[in-house]
Amino acid sequence: MLDVRDVRVIADERAARTQLRGQIEALEAQLSDAVISAFPHGGVHSTVPSPGGPRVLTLGELERIRDALADRLAQARSVLAERGERQEASRVLLERMLLEPGRYKFVRVADRDLGSNGCGVWHVRPRLGLIGMLMGWWQVKLSSGCPLAS
Repeated sequence: MLDVRDVRVIADERAARTQLRGQIEALEAQLSDAVISAFPHGGVHSTVPSPGGPRVLTLGELERIRDALADRLAQARSVLAERGERQEASRVLLERMLLEPGRYKFVRVADRDLGSNGCGVWHVRPRLGLIGMLMGWWQVKLSSGCPLAS
């Protein structure tokens, strides 16, 4: 025979499970968004170990999965933030190179550093070779792109 306290415990556990599953669902969605944002550059890992086999998970197991997802999401956000800062720094450098090429002699910025998928490289070079170098004529050139496949 069920006691009133047992019914209350079952209802509390059901509410806790529902809340934990909702939190896990939200964390999985955020982690998948982070993986998509990192594509195609990678660097974001989305795997979270789960207890083996199909079964009803205990509250402790659900909490461990939620905590592992939260840790993985924090790592993914950190990777994306660092990448964003590097890309922004590269964009600022490219803008400065375009404005004053003479101050950035022989500096190179790859398209990948800018967050693009291209193979091109922005390079400050002297116009007209050695004569341009001696005269202080500098220009920013974009390479033709990816090398031919071998």
